[in-house]
Amino acid sequence: MSVPETMRALIQKGDGYAKEHSGSVLEAMQPYVEEATVPVPRPGAGQVLVKVARGAINPSDVMFIKGLYGQPRRQGQPAGFEGSGTVVATGAGTEALAGRRIAFIAAGSGSWAEYALVDAAMAIPLMPGVSDEDGAAMIVNPLTALAMFDIVREEGEKSFILTAGASQLCKLIIGLARDEGYRPIAIVRRDDQTELLIRHGAAHVLNAAAPGFERAIAALCREEKPRIMLDASTGPAASTIFNAMGRRSRWIVYGRLDTAATVIREPGQLIFQAKRVEGFWLAEWLRSAPMEKKAAAGLEAQKRFADGRWKTDVTAVVPLKEAMARVPEELARPNGKVFIAP
Repeated sequence: MSVPETMRALIQKGDGYAKEHSGSVLEAMQPYVEEATVPVPRPGAGQVLVKVARGAINPSDVMFIKGLYGQPRRQGQPAGFEGSGTVVATGAGTEALAGRRIAFIAAGSGSWAEYALVDAAMAIPLMPGVSDEDGAAMIVNPLTALAMFDIVREEGEKSFILTAGASQLCKLIIGLARDEGYRPIAIVRRDDQTELLIRHGAAHVLNAAAPGFERAIAALCREEKPRIMLDASTGPAASTIFNAMGRRSRWIVYGRLDTAATVIREPGQLIFQAKRVEGFWLAEWLRSAPMEKKAAAGLEAQKRFADGRWKTDVTAVVPLKEAMARVPEELARPNGKVFIAP
């Protein structure tokens, strides 16, 4: 396949980090990205060039383009961390990936574009039964789900808590928990998400915005005795939950959807109850986890998508030329994932 000199892409307008916190909601695309024609990147040693089929939009992408993520923006570079597509050019040492359909994490030149540059170490060849949408959502959420559920499994308690319980990631974790007899407690902010999560396998669903939430979570913690909270939200609700949890509980933060102040209500619990606050970042797990564990996680994720145990709930697939106008509105819809199709 011949590769053109230029491509259409959604490029970052900002550089570095934002000076002020603008929240986790993408109110509009225009302040943060713009559609442009840019050079197609060329793969170096250990890299491949991918013709993008789908570019995923994750909460981390929104935080990144707004300058609120844990790594700086690069003005003029295409945005989008994750996607799926076909390898159309290879650098030295990556020839075995030529022509393969892959899931990928982009290497600087992102997935919201017609072509993306990918480090071969961040490419997963896809099974035939895996859709472009499932492939584009194969790494960030599924590998995070498998890695964090491993933490729950190692802790030994059957009950655990998830905030942002209706997110795509939490639904994957709830499915893993259901299959192994665990009892996830999903925290949401809308009552209409309860039935959906019970069907997925949640043992309990609590609405953090409902009156009496503090009493309800305290009673549930006494009953179920969860020791792990996987927290994408932070803020007052997470503080309330952690305060209600028992001895040796672990508050594992992997996102900040709630920009309100996050407090530890009783710091003495860290001393006298051996409670802990810690973070999880998939990039660090990918760097530090043993190769056999990463390979097993990638294979397990694909098998689950291929045989139907996991499925990506798709809100919309937005053509690249319509993305500037449509993406914020589509992201505001509940319970599904939005993709860009170049």
